[in-house]
Amino acid sequence: MTPAARRTVRIYLVLVAGNTLAASLIWGINTLFLLDAGLSNAGAFAANALFTLGMVLFEIPTGVVADARGRRASFLLGALVLAAGTLAYYGLWAVRGPLWGWAVVSVLLGLGFTFFSGATEAWLVDALAAHGHTGSLEAVFGRAQVAGGVAMLVGAVGGGVLAQTTSLGVPFLVRVGALLVVAGVAAVWMRDVGFAPDRTTPPGQAVRAILTASLRHGLGHRPVRWLMLAAPFVSGVGFYAFYAMQPYLLELYGDEGAYAVAGLAAAILALTQAAGGALSPLLRRLVARRTTAVIAATIGAAAALAALGLTRSFAVAITLLVVWGLVDAAALPVRRAYLNDLIPSRQRATVLSFESLMGNVGGIGIQPALGRVADLRGYGASYLAGAALQLLAVPFLVLSRRERHPADRGVRAAGAEAEG
Repeated sequence: MTPAARRTVRIYLVLVAGNTLAASLIWGINTLFLLDAGLSNAGAFAANALFTLGMVLFEIPTGVVADARGRRASFLLGALVLAAGTLAYYGLWAVRGPLWGWAVVSVLLGLGFTFFSGATEAWLVDALAAHGHTGSLEAVFGRAQVAGGVAMLVGAVGGGVLAQTTSLGVPFLVRVGALLVVAGVAAVWMRDVGFAPDRTTPPGQAVRAILTASLRHGLGHRPVRWLMLAAPFVSGVGFYAFYAMQPYLLELYGDEGAYAVAGLAAAILALTQAAGGALSPLLRRLVARRTTAVIAATIGAAAALAALGLTRSFAVAITLLVVWGLVDAAALPVRRAYLNDLIPSRQRATVLSFESLMGNVGGIGIQPALGRVADLRGYGASYLAGAALQLLAVPFLVLSRRERHPADRGVRAAGAEAEG
């Protein structure tokens, strides 16, 4: 790796770690925060679904911002919008605001996150290519996952401890400050390299041109299409499983005020993210094709969720949480590398955003639906239903595998530009 490529990776790791730390400060207590504000399970997960709706509505426009106006500009906008939305969330909690208020702010938070999705990853891949990096993308994404996992551990545990020693609102205020620091780091160190945004094209024309090309290289490209169609089931169930874990663990633990225990779920997943990122290069060496790892992980994660739905033991639930997180985390860098090797540079940020959009579509319907199951039948039943839904992704992953694209074997082929 060249010195310039190493510097790019270091900046990327700092951005990932800083962004994850800021975001994860509230991940361990977010559902409890919403319930404390007076929302029911269905209402809390409806708010989460509206956050996901915001991501769906803005994924493509913000992806176009990254491709047409620059990845750095998109990242900075994301940090600032997310900070403003988080502050508004705190205000709603303080006054026990109405559901429509949560709906509006949740959509705003979704907008903030869409500025990040695709842009940071596209910035990294393009900069590495410009600096002559020809090594494995799995290794870079794996290191980023380790950095993000450690940051998530610190944020989740810190947020849970802050909530228990102060109030549920304090981690949200700390998050605002952390996001502003991350924005400052990006403003100083993040520069678009290997990519020249076109600022001469009118925004409307840029949206149409990039969206058309992205659809051609996204849903129009068969190996990518099947990955995108699998995403709603995996992401939608994953969103619910993570956020429902907070009250579910408290229920199994027997103390609904033990916020630090709720933060334990996020902390465990942070550790599994780090461990999975470290194990990902080994996993890639063990399989000839990337889709082998992705399919196996999807089935394994569904099995762990089903077992979580059946247990009534806190200790067993913790063990299964580790299994679920580790299986999913080990395969994630493989999936990201596979997808990036399928996408041409010019449309990378928008296609990655479109793929994220497809995952978020699942969250809109699946989260409130499983939340309703939890209200009627309990959290265990909702996890069993979630496991069944996740398995619906497997046929689409098999179809992507059957395309036998060179990227499935780790070949960064020029054919990524061609339609499938």
